[in-house]
This record gives sequence, structure tokens and C-alpha cells, in this order.
Amino acid sequence: MKLHFALLVTVLPYICHSQVVLKANGPGNTYELINSVLAPGNEAVEHPECVHAAFGRHIAEVWDEDLKENVFEFYSHVSPDNDRCEKLDRQRVEIKTYEPSPDNLKGTLGETVTYKWKFKLPKGFQPSGSFTHLHQIKAVGGSQDLPIFTLTARKGKINQLLVIHDNETTIASANLSEFEGVWVEITEKIKIGTNGTYSISIKKIKNGEELLSFSSENIMTIRPDNDFIRPKWGIYRSLKKAQDLRDEAVRFNAFSIQEN
Repeated sequence: MKLHFALLVTVLPYICHSQVVLKANGPGNTYELINSVLAPGNEAVEHPECVHAAFGRHIAEVWDEDLKENVFEFYSHVSPDNDRCEKLDRQRVEIKTYEPSPDNLKGTLGETVTYKWKFKLPKGFQPSGSFTHLHQIKAVGGSQDLPIFTLTARKGKINQLLVIHDNETTIASANLSEFEGVWVEITEKIKIGTNGTYSISIKKIKNGEELLSFSSENIMTIRPDNDFIRPKWGIYRSLKKAQDLRDEAVRFNAFSIQEN
């Protein structure tokens, strides 16, 4: 009996913690790498190559001199990119988990999920006055159309980086200029429930300075009719005032999804 109890104590932490990491490993086979981690045997990349095949793939793996490692670079072109030839007033290049993804990449009621990733906006980044989403937590099943959490850049008198809850309430913000040209690491922790918990922290990798933070112990993180939540990362922006935009290249790396 004592032997059985000791075995349970040793094994239990490994059963309760599941982490998946997606990191760039060098040029070539980028979509295949992303798919193999986020949705094995399926397509985890949403891109505009139906209208812009001449450019090639809109996500590449490049060497980053600051981090001294390979990273993912996402490309968005004011013209002719659109949203998968389905919507012409917006454009997207994003990666995601979704229905075909493994269960440990889908957040369900009662679970706690921690998302981490690194990203860098180029200097002079030009967001839309409508939306330029860089990350979303979306739901699947039931009322799934609107994101639950969104990290988005927005043009204004002073450009802002916003965290938006339920597609309408800004719960945190910072001046966008603080994020231009510097690598940051984001940690987002979600306890999934209609009265769940949520926290996000964005820190400079170079010196650990925190640029944005928010936490709540009582916030909707899944709707009653949703089956699960899932993350998306990339560039998803409005073209309604295309003159405000420019071609962009945003860098990401070290996407981590950990369920507790």
C-alpha cells in the first residue's frame, strides 16, 4: 500500500500539466511545422495566398539578431492581401488551434490554461483605426462569433495597444510606441468558466520591464453555450481606411500552451 501511494504522488504532477511549444527551427517547411504542432494532419495557418501566391508564403522563419535564434515573421500587405478570399474589407495571416487540434490544445470548462509567446512589432508600425488584432482567444460552439479576449493595436491621437474583453470592453491599454522595435514576452493565464479568472502580463525580454498588466478574479472566460476556447496569433486588420496602413512584418516565437 505504501508503494502504491508513493507512485501516485510521483506521477500525478506529470498527469496534471500538459505543455506544447511551437518554436521556429530554421527556414523552410514553416507551415508544415506549425501544422504539426497546432493541428497535426490539418491546416492551422490562415493566409491570403489565394490572391497573393506570387509573394509566396506569408509566414517565414528568419534569424533574429536580438534573440540570437530563428523566429517566425508574419507578412501582411496592404494590397492585394485579403481574408482568404472570403472578405475583401479585411486581411489576415494567423495561426490557430481549432476543432481538429488535440484536446490538450483546447481549453474546456474548469481547466486553467497558460499561454506564453514572444513578439516584436517593427518600428513605425501603423495600425488601423478600426482593428489590427495580434492575438485572440475565441470560442467554439454556440455563440462563437465574437472573441472573448483580444490583443489589438489601434490608431488614435496616440496609438494604443489594447486588451479587449468580449469584443467591446477595454480592460487594459498602453502606448503602442513602447512596443515598437523591442521584443516582449506575454504571459496570459485563464481559468475557464462563466465566472473565471484572467491575467495578462507583457514584459520586455531585455530587462524584464512590465509594459502592460491586468488581472481579474471574476470574469467571463467562456460563454455557457461554448464547447471550448482556443488561441489565435498573427495579423488580422481592417482595410476600411487602407491609406492609414503599410506593409508590415511582425515577429513571433516560442508559442506555449500549458494546461493545468
